[in-house]
Amino acid sequence: MHNDLFDSECVAHDVHASSKKQLLQAMSQLACKCAYVTQADISVRDILSAVLERERLGTTGIGNGVAIPHARIPGLKQMSAAFARLDSPIEYDAVDDRPIDLVVMLLAPENAGAEHLRALAQVSRLLRREETRNQLRAAPNAEAIYTMLNEKQVVSAA
Repeated sequence: MHNDLFDSECVAHDVHASSKKQLLQAMSQLACKCAYVTQADISVRDILSAVLERERLGTTGIGNGVAIPHARIPGLKQMSAAFARLDSPIEYDAVDDRPIDLVVMLLAPENAGAEHLRALAQVSRLLRREETRNQLRAAPNAEAIYTMLNEKQVVSAA
């Protein structure tokens, strides 16, 4: 996985959403601040539409309070990810039926095959660790979360 998957502009904490759709809208807006997305001039509507379409195939709530909504985005040149910690957990139709409060939106170029799956697997592995989830939930601000995500990525990429 690229060490620049997470961009400091695309990490947020204490995000408020009262529904899954509202959350996906907020995450699409956050993803539009990511460097690769900005460079490709991709709109919030493009991202939201692709993510909602993917969500119709099955939930991206992987359990333990974590969701990884993802989609392939035409025009995107590089994998990109946005991270948010919610101010309070929301219902998400997760596989364990528990509400979620940690979200990674993963966006892939339209023709990304294995790279997309590798990034998805790595983010999933990272967030499956209870210690990591607890650290992300306890982080004081977005900057601390960004630093943590990049440190964890480097460690887990080794």
